[in-house]
Amino acid sequence: MGILEVKGVNKRFGGLQALGDVNLSVTENSVHAIIGPNGAGKSTLLNCLVGKLIPDTGSVMFNGQSVLGRKPHEINQMGISRVFQTPEIFGDLTVLENVLIPCFARRDGAFSMHAFETVGQERDMLDEAMQMLEDMNMADKRDMHAASMSRGDKRRLEMAMCLVQQPRLLLLDEPTAGMSRADTNNTIELLKQIKGKRDITMAIIEHDMHVVFSLADRITVLAQGSPLVEDTPENIKGHPKVREAYLGESA
Repeated sequence: MGILEVKGVNKRFGGLQALGDVNLSVTENSVHAIIGPNGAGKSTLLNCLVGKLIPDTGSVMFNGQSVLGRKPHEINQMGISRVFQTPEIFGDLTVLENVLIPCFARRDGAFSMHAFETVGQERDMLDEAMQMLEDMNMADKRDMHAASMSRGDKRRLEMAMCLVQQPRLLLLDEPTAGMSRADTNNTIELLKQIKGKRDITMAIIEHDMHVVFSLADRITVLAQGSPLVEDTPENIKGHPKVREAYLGESA
């Protein structure tokens, strides 16, 4: 049994079958990629994994507990963090302050700006945030306002904010979307470093096959809301069903 188990998940939006009988098992400490053409149901599935959407039928279990219907802070407390397609950061705060916020929330279970005003005086929390910035090669940017950074750096900052929560599962939604090839390669190397240093499971939704094949231990291919193939990257490459789903023609 995997750390993340999806069983018999179906989701409709009116007459549209967004997900049809999806079954997925993600092994602990692995990198599992979910790929598929536009409209395959990837984002809908991801929203089910974080409790944002409740399936019409089926279950989503993380570490033996259902995620369905839980609030975002409850999902975080379970050990799941999500990196969004568009980085969600506090643009008017510094890089260091952005990382301190989830440190504070993890300790206190909630966040208030009034209480947060003194958090920078707490040495242990400050040291933890600075160590995370060191790990992400962002220590030199600690005093920059987050809004002024490049897209690649904003994405790296959002990853730091997720990782400082010490998740067991990191969900990444198009982590290289809109990046240059250089930033994409830097992100690949960063994720490899994170995986090498931490006991963490990653599930990635990504269109860039260079990213997928560079990182994934296992790949699930969705087509029209249903799993088409699940296999290792080596076996996915050139698979006739995958080529048909992407190219629209039989191989």
